[in-house]
Amino acid sequence: MIEFSRFQLENGLRVLIHEDDSTPMAAVNVLYNVGAKDESPEKTGFAHLFEHLMFSGSENIPDFDVPIQQAGGENNAFTNSDITNFYNIVPVDNLETVLWLESDRMMDLHIDERKLDIQRRVVVEEFKETCLNQPYGDVWHHLAELAYQVHPYRWPTIGKVPGHVEDATLEDVKDFYEKYYCPSNAILVIAGKIKAKTVRPLVEKWFADIPAGKPYQRQLPIEPPQKEIHQKVHQSNIPVDALYIAFHIPSRLDKDYYAVDLLSDVLCNGKSSRLYKHLLKEQKLFSQIDAYVTGNIDPGLLIIEGRTAEGVSIESAEAAVWKEIESLKTEKISEQELQKFKNKVESTLVFSESSILNKAINLAFFELLGDPNIINEEVTYYQKLTTDDIYRMANKILIRENCSELYYLKKDR
Repeated sequence: MIEFSRFQLENGLRVLIHEDDSTPMAAVNVLYNVGAKDESPEKTGFAHLFEHLMFSGSENIPDFDVPIQQAGGENNAFTNSDITNFYNIVPVDNLETVLWLESDRMMDLHIDERKLDIQRRVVVEEFKETCLNQPYGDVWHHLAELAYQVHPYRWPTIGKVPGHVEDATLEDVKDFYEKYYCPSNAILVIAGKIKAKTVRPLVEKWFADIPAGKPYQRQLPIEPPQKEIHQKVHQSNIPVDALYIAFHIPSRLDKDYYAVDLLSDVLCNGKSSRLYKHLLKEQKLFSQIDAYVTGNIDPGLLIIEGRTAEGVSIESAEAAVWKEIESLKTEKISEQELQKFKNKVESTLVFSESSILNKAINLAFFELLGDPNIINEEVTYYQKLTTDDIYRMANKILIRENCSELYYLKKDR
């Protein structure tokens, strides 16, 4: 049981505190409720750009990393379609240093043409390195655009094209910062060898006087139900052909999300899972294969991806995947098979909760979803699933009308 206390400052900042005496460290996590889905289709990649810009200096701190390192700590960040998340871990005696740092860049990030130009070049170079010059690097550009027609999940976090970030003006990024990087759009979580009664005054000292920011109402287009299969063939300089199959799934808060997540494990999570055992190990149709859910806040995807073995056609590999899918739709899995994957999920969740940093990140995310106590209930959600639940969701989700398929082929094919 992960216990926590919660309060909210007058400027709207939501704060959660978790006391954990098992470690001499403290984790500080700041989640901003902004991701790639909040970008304009003509100006994508901005949330990811800001992940970099937020380290480039603020009113009292020319370089964010130096004070963290001097305090014996580490820090980093990540961005996805839904959120931008900054995290730090330091010896508990230096907790206030992190609160000072995070409050300063929330209050007054300094962005000028020189800093913007540096980070633009860094992000554009990352785009080229990871998407354009790496085998399979642009898969998500093709697959997301294939699966989504109107929802902004149709472009990846790094952006549609490098030109959107290259053309970002100082005014563009300042507007983005003022709109999203403010207390009323943020969640602060502090975890570690701390006491809520001593930490709360520190939070109030460093964050209470930051202006709340203007409230905004997110109005995203709703992706309509897919009614026919979407297919695309893309050729590139890659070593082997690859297959990507994506199915629309419920949102992160939907009661059926957990059944779909477990369904993806049954398909391919570990050497005893269906696709790995039958298609890779026994039939040797794939050199690697996986299945997973994206876990987006809005309705996301269940994705099956695999690289074919030498001499295997993409068509025969695809047919074999659909054969395994149909077996899940015609016959319920056994109680023994279901329990095996339930146990895997439980061990993964319990292991992740041993880290104060993971607890801080998860508490912030579940607070964003509306109930931080989900962190204590997820194991129960999975354990309550039945073979009927898996069977029902397989027949609802794993259908051709709900599917987007990408053939990612070698150019010399």
